[in-house]
Amino acid sequence: MSRQLNVAVIGASGAVGEVFLRVAAERKFPIGQLKLLATKRSAGKQMEYAGQSYTVEETSLDALRGADLVFCSATSEASKLWGPQVVQAGAVMIDDGSAYRMQENVPLVVPEVNGADVDWHEGILSIPNCTTTPLAMALHALRQVATIARVTTSTYQAVSGTGAQAVAELKSQLAAFGRGEAIPAPEVYPHQIAMNVIPQVDSFGEDMYTGEELKMRNETRKILHLPELPFAATCVRVPTIIGHAESVHVQFEGPAGVEDAREALSKMPGLAVMDEPAKSVYPTPLNTEGDDRAFVGRLRRDQSVEHGLVFWVVSDNLRKGAATNALQIAEEMMRRGKI
Repeated sequence: MSRQLNVAVIGASGAVGEVFLRVAAERKFPIGQLKLLATKRSAGKQMEYAGQSYTVEETSLDALRGADLVFCSATSEASKLWGPQVVQAGAVMIDDGSAYRMQENVPLVVPEVNGADVDWHEGILSIPNCTTTPLAMALHALRQVATIARVTTSTYQAVSGTGAQAVAELKSQLAAFGRGEAIPAPEVYPHQIAMNVIPQVDSFGEDMYTGEELKMRNETRKILHLPELPFAATCVRVPTIIGHAESVHVQFEGPAGVEDAREALSKMPGLAVMDEPAKSVYPTPLNTEGDDRAFVGRLRRDQSVEHGLVFWVVSDNLRKGAATNALQIAEEMMRRGKI
C-alpha cells in the first residue's frame, strides 16, 4: 500500500474521529493530504495526527475537493448530504452511520468476513453497527463448523456508542453520586444511566423492537449473505464508557461441538478467544479496551436445544466497532485496486 491518498474526515472532532486518527497513525495508513472536517461549532479546533497539528474546518464542498477518500462519522443527515457529492467528485466515502447500510448497491463490510464485497462498490461503502461487527465475525467462524439455524443475542452497550454527551452525562451522574449530591436529571437517555441499565437503544417500532435491534438483525444477514437468517436481539445500554458486550445463543442445523467451535473461533482473523472461566478469565469492556480485536469467552453448549452453543463476545466499540473497521475497509480496497 505504498500509494498515498488524500483523506478527509467528516466528524473529526467526535469520539470516533479522534480514535480514527489514532488508529490511522498506529497502522501507518498512507495519508498524503489530510483534511479534518466537522460542524461550524467545532471549526478552528486543533487536533493532532502523527505528531502534526491540524485545524478542523467546517465541512463544505470546497473543503472536500481533492480528496480521494472520505471517512464520515457524523449524523445520517450529514452522510446523506455529502455522500452523493463525494461520489460525484470521483472520490470514495466510507460511512460510519446507518444512512446507507441497507442500500442494495452499498457494500456493508467487515473485511475478515466479506472483504470481497468491496469489489462492487459504487463510491460509498458502509461500516456495520458497532454491535453487529463482532457478532458477524464470531458467526462467520462458527458457520465453518455447522450451518447456522437461528441466532438470539442480548447486548450490553457502553454509553460512548451514543456519543460524547452521553459519556459526559454518565460521568456527571457518577460524580454527583460520589459526592452524595442529588443526581442530575437525565438529558441524553430516558432514564438515569448511572447505576442502572436501560433496555432501550434507539426508538421502538410498531413491532416493539428498537431500531438498534433491527439494525443488528438486518446487517448481520447482509454481511453473512444469509437474508432469511432467524434472528432476535435485545439491546441494552449499561453504565460503562467503552466496550460493547453481547450474550449470544446460536442454534445449528447439525452437531456443533464446543471444541470444534473453539478451534474455529481461534483461527478467525481479528478474533481472539479468552476463555478460562475457572480462573475468571473472559473478556470484559475494561480488559479489551484499546484492542482492535473482538474477544470471545464463556463458550459452552446450549443445553436447551439439540444443536446449540452459547458464548460472550466483547469489542472496543470505537475501534473495531468503528474506526479500525473503516481503515481496514480502505486497506482492503487498496489491496484489490478498488480505489
